[in-house]
This record gives sequence, C-alpha cells and structure tokens, in this order.
Amino acid sequence: MGSLWESLVIDAQDPARLARWWAEALGYQITYEGPDEVAIRRSPDELPGLFFVRASEAKATKNRLHIDLRPSDQEAEIERLVNMGARYVDVGRRGNSAGAMLADPEGNEFCVLRGRG
Repeated sequence: MGSLWESLVIDAQDPARLARWWAEALGYQITYEGPDEVAIRRSPDELPGLFFVRASEAKATKNRLHIDLRPSDQEAEIERLVNMGARYVDVGRRGNSAGAMLADPEGNEFCVLRGRG
C-alpha cells in the first residue's frame, strides 16, 4: 500500500503573499489560511496542494526540490511570470526538455519547460 501525496510544503517569510503569487501562477485557489500558514489547491478537494509556512530566515541556498511547469507556450508563460514578479535564474537542459529556470518572489527556483511535441 502506498501513500497519497497530500502537499508540498514551502517555507516562506511571508506565506500569504507567496501563496497568493503561486495561486495566481498556477490558477489555484486558497483553501486554508491561518496566521503563519496558507494552503492552495486547484480545487478544495483536489490533491496535491502547496502549503506555505512561515520561516524566520530568508532562503539562502539552491532548492533541493523544485516545481517544473509545462505550459503550452513557454515564452508567453515566462513573460507572464516575470511580469508577476518572478526573476530569471538560469537556462539549461533537463533530459530532452529545454527549460528556463526562474525564481519566485522569495527566491525559490522553478523551471518552465517547453511544451511536449
């Protein structure tokens, strides 16, 4: 018997602000908000979600885990995310998919991959 993936937990200095940024980026909604933690999901009953919890210190090193996004139009999505406050970090190749590495407003890296096919 395996486990069900509930959520990915992300430390944040401002959980509410970062959760709202990711909710807009992914088209998710806030499903829970407390003083030091916020959860977002595509819909209230759909898993997995992202759970943002307060961290007292700023991010200092590269993520050991990151999110990969695969939009239908990579260039347009990168432009949209940068306009929302993401910043460009790196461009590289991951397997057979060319991806651009960006960072969210608190510096958490994520990749925007080229569409399949």
